Amino acid sequence: MKKGLHCLLIGAFWLAVWWGTSAAVGLKLLLPGPDDTIRALFRLVKTGAFWLTTGKTLLRVATGYLLGVLCGVLLAAGCFKIAWLDALLSPIRTVIKATPVSSFIILVLLWIAKTQVPVFISFLMVLPIVWTGMQEALRAVDQDLLEMARMYRFSPAKKIQYLYIPSTKPALMAACVTGLGFAWKSGIAAEVIARPEGAIGTQLYNAQIYLERADLFAWTLTVILLSMGLEMLLKAAARRREGEKA
Repeated sequence: MKKGLHCLLIGAFWLAVWWGTSAAVGLKLLLPGPDDTIRALFRLVKTGAFWLTTGKTLLRVATGYLLGVLCGVLLAAGCFKIAWLDALLSPIRTVIKATPVSSFIILVLLWIAKTQVPVFISFLMVLPIVWTGMQEALRAVDQDLLEMARMYRFSPAKKIQYLYIPSTKPALMAACVTGLGFAWKSGIAAEVIARPEGAIGTQLYNAQIYLERADLFAWTLTVILLSMGLEMLLKAAARRREGEKA
């Protein structure tokens, strides 16, 4: 109860700051207030195009995110098990981490369809996060437990089930939560540059070009709310799964 009230007060404070700043600027073309943004959002929500656009963006980002998590786990396991594979592939991970997202977006626009750019960029941003987190977690598995598994002649499947999965689960969960934020932001950025049909990023670009500032803020608010909602759902699913196993 206290936590909810605390969050409510913080939210009210920043809304007041936003409203006060907008009133001080006195020009909605530069900074619309929260009331203008909410009105624009309600107007958009009433249209079928809003839900179709939001759904397409969610599908693109979710596809890239899930592919990034899956490939990150597989690469982490492979590099943990095979030393030469780790040495061979680690430069790729370094390059992905060091290269600006905008550079990747512009480059892949030359090679793949613009509707697939957000998928690929989301995948690319999640991949090194999960890969690194899982590989470090695998290296940190308790050696005493591994020795015990060797003594009792655990099969590879049993080692994975009873040692590696429980030991790496917290790291995987942390990487998934972090990766979700990166996938969402980079996917929207890719849409802004690639401008595929039926995309939140395309709507952000159009609102900026046509000086529809209230719509621009409304779509931005949509992005923020969806990001928060997806992260809450992911954490709730993880807690529920832990509760079922307890």
